[in-house]
Amino acid sequence: MTESKEFALELFDTLSRRRRMKVDTINKEELREIWQQITDNSFDSRLQIFFDMVDKNADGRIGEAEVKEIIMLSASANKLSRLKEQAEEYAALIMEELDPEELGYIELWQLETLLLQKDTYVNYSQALSYTSQALSQNLALRKKGSIRKISYTLTYYVEDNWRRLWVLALWIGIMAGLFTWKFIQYRDRYVFNVMGYCVTTAKGAAETLKLNMAIILLPVCRNTITWLRNTRAARVLPFDDSINFHKTIAAAIVVGVILHAGNHIVCDFPRLIHSSDEMYAPLAQYFGETKPTYFTLFKGAEGVTGLIMVVCMIIAFTLATRWFRRNLVKLPKPFDKLTGFNAFWYSHHLFAIVYVALIVHGQCVYLIRVWYRKTTWMYLAVPVCLYAGERILRFFRSGSCSVRLLKVAIYPGNVLSLQMSKPPTFRYKSGQYMFVQCPAVSPFEWHPFSITSAPGDGYLSIHVRQLGDWTRELKRVFSAACEPPVSGKSGLLRADDTTKKTLPKLCIDGPYGSPAQDYGKYDVLLLVGLGIGATPFISILKDLLNNIIKMEEEEGASTDLYPATGRNKPHVDLNTLMRVATRPKKVLKTTNAYFYWVTREQGSFDWFKGVMNEIAELDQRNIIEMHNYLTSVYEEGDARSALITMLQSLNHAKNGVDIVSGTKVRTHFARPNWKKVLAKIASKHPYAKIGVFYCGTPVLAQELGKLCHEFNGKCTTKFDFHKEHF
Repeated sequence: MTESKEFALELFDTLSRRRRMKVDTINKEELREIWQQITDNSFDSRLQIFFDMVDKNADGRIGEAEVKEIIMLSASANKLSRLKEQAEEYAALIMEELDPEELGYIELWQLETLLLQKDTYVNYSQALSYTSQALSQNLALRKKGSIRKISYTLTYYVEDNWRRLWVLALWIGIMAGLFTWKFIQYRDRYVFNVMGYCVTTAKGAAETLKLNMAIILLPVCRNTITWLRNTRAARVLPFDDSINFHKTIAAAIVVGVILHAGNHIVCDFPRLIHSSDEMYAPLAQYFGETKPTYFTLFKGAEGVTGLIMVVCMIIAFTLATRWFRRNLVKLPKPFDKLTGFNAFWYSHHLFAIVYVALIVHGQCVYLIRVWYRKTTWMYLAVPVCLYAGERILRFFRSGSCSVRLLKVAIYPGNVLSLQMSKPPTFRYKSGQYMFVQCPAVSPFEWHPFSITSAPGDGYLSIHVRQLGDWTRELKRVFSAACEPPVSGKSGLLRADDTTKKTLPKLCIDGPYGSPAQDYGKYDVLLLVGLGIGATPFISILKDLLNNIIKMEEEEGASTDLYPATGRNKPHVDLNTLMRVATRPKKVLKTTNAYFYWVTREQGSFDWFKGVMNEIAELDQRNIIEMHNYLTSVYEEGDARSALITMLQSLNHAKNGVDIVSGTKVRTHFARPNWKKVLAKIASKHPYAKIGVFYCGTPVLAQELGKLCHEFNGKCTTKFDFHKEHF
């Protein structure tokens, strides 16, 4: 049963057999009755259907071959292709459990008993659940009045967003001040009598444009921001929102361009052109003795540079929108090249032309002749120099950071794993990311990827999922260099130092800061990754595990250096006591970490199988709790997944391995109930500061952010939410 169509045909055959139908067609009434049976959500009804699908002779008994077939049916219904490959092994396991007398068959009641008693086998990584008794210790569940509720909402909103609010307020205040200052300045000049409020609005908008064209560079100075994250500035500045602030400034620039260029083109230029000779005479020193025309106004340096800037901005802003950047707009060939990350990346470099034109435009500006009043270069000097310095630093640093590839593997789900040597000067924190360039794919493009190795590892690693043109070509290039699997190894395309083919060259640049790097300041961590969004958290989990191992080693070393004293005990001298007292001890602020990985493909669990097994084996203190969720499987309690759940529990009890993920970590089905997850953590860790880190699509980010805000208002636990999107 490899296709859902075959499963549907088998289901129809079973239901027809129940009604003793021997025709290939049915009438409306028979269809209605069959539909009622299919849509019956009761456990017994669905289990009976599964049983009948393999009990062809309807004698109420099924043998090992038929048990294998029911496993195949269940795996097909839940899109678990790997489970079908091991159906024979699991069928033997069920027969061993239910047929100890070796009769060669089992009955429906035996299968139902085993399914309903599956919890007796489950003693590992239980799914989070909660009761009212547990919650009553920490959650304030009493209802609040409307005024009190509004007060709590405002309080926690300000508490969660005060960094953003004060920065936005300061920025808007400065823009308003600059606009007002220029507006009043030109209202008091003679030109106001000719051009009116058109010129005052245009000049006010121009002043805000100077500011915004300067500060829009600051949020993308990644090296500076990464450095500032480690200073006290991180306490008051929202560095996690740097790209959002960059986008907000860009929106303000669009408004400024519309006000500035729009007022010039449709308002004050026409008023100047159609003014009387007497009104124009005082302005001749700026525009010439002869009254200008539209053409003469635009053919000068001011008009040409203004037009260049507007055209470049329109192109860059349009291709930077989500619809174009994410390929949501489908254009016919050859215009399809205007969508995607490549178009966004290359079009953004038009801003080099924009800044040159802006400086020229500012020096040739109308109505100003004194050099120190031409302030455009003053606004741009520091930000442009800082940004240029960053780009120069990146150029030289990336040129010297060519790495040697140690291992390459291509996993299911179009994921490429790259393990490379770590340069001696490359120091990073878990949760950070780096830029990667592959000259064989493109000599110009750099793309960011989360680092999945821990700082204590002797190598760097990243996991790249095929999502666009560049990643698709990167996978193709490395696939060509990989070798097919050999006996004794997994069936993955791999490459390492022994590979005969030459591996492509790889350059790296970084590391750069991200929200997840600050995980160490929280008492408890809740890490939520969707699909490939798990990558920044793998490094954190490995780092936590390394710290746990170091703590245990230090405790063991302290015991060896400081043996018990007393009669018949070894003597401890002063030097030994001093060594013990002065030994620096590793202090781990984080007491617990909960990792939730939600994916829709069974093969995804291969990406980090080794890490999950290592944590499950070495974390003896149960500091890290891992939960895998597979959304392609029907939720637990549904008869269509009951057999999978039972097999999962039975196999783990017998062999210690989860049949879905192939690891020691249990896989849950469907999607987590996030409200229950947060409620359980809140009741288990009262008065704790919990860092909630999420990486995935924006939809779940909104839900988690709302839940964190909701729980902050009704319990003693403080949830601090951080998000990253891929």
